[in-house]
Amino acid sequence: MNHPAMTFLQRLADLFEAVNEWLGRAVSWLSLLMVLVSVFVVVMRYAFDLGWIWLQESVTYMHAALFLVGAAYTLKHEGHVRVDIFYRGFRPEVKAWVDLLGSFFLLLPVCLFIFAVSWDYVAQSWSLLEGSREAGGLDGVYLLKSLILVMAGLLVLQGLAIAIRKMLDLMNTRNSEGGQAEG
Repeated sequence: MNHPAMTFLQRLADLFEAVNEWLGRAVSWLSLLMVLVSVFVVVMRYAFDLGWIWLQESVTYMHAALFLVGAAYTLKHEGHVRVDIFYRGFRPEVKAWVDLLGSFFLLLPVCLFIFAVSWDYVAQSWSLLEGSREAGGLDGVYLLKSLILVMAGLLVLQGLAIAIRKMLDLMNTRNSEGGQAEG
């Protein structure tokens, strides 16, 4: 059954996952850059007695971006820690129900809660254009804090994509069982 609403939902899930895939691949390069910058900072500090606070803080910014922006990518690829003592033995239909209900009743509410409680925190930082507390540090702390909202938003998109896909899987399973019963 290729209903227009199902096609729309499939395309919507594809779009949400494409955004998270692209962003996840983009920020993954920050891990290499973090290593290179850290090595550079250490060599400059201990070999030449030179150091720059902004360069050291840049590692913190990259680390935050990698984990906060990459969280939805990791969820998409099922890379988060999962205690699946029971889950791994479930039939695909039961797994789909667990993922669908988990998305709606756990993932999405937690993400919306994070977004809601972080909003004022981030807004206050923006109102001050908050910068580093260290002399010579980076002045974009408000941008760093904004990544909390970005993370919550991207996880919502991925949670919706998972829910849509699992819902469509369940509908297809039901339709194929109904089709087999008739034929």
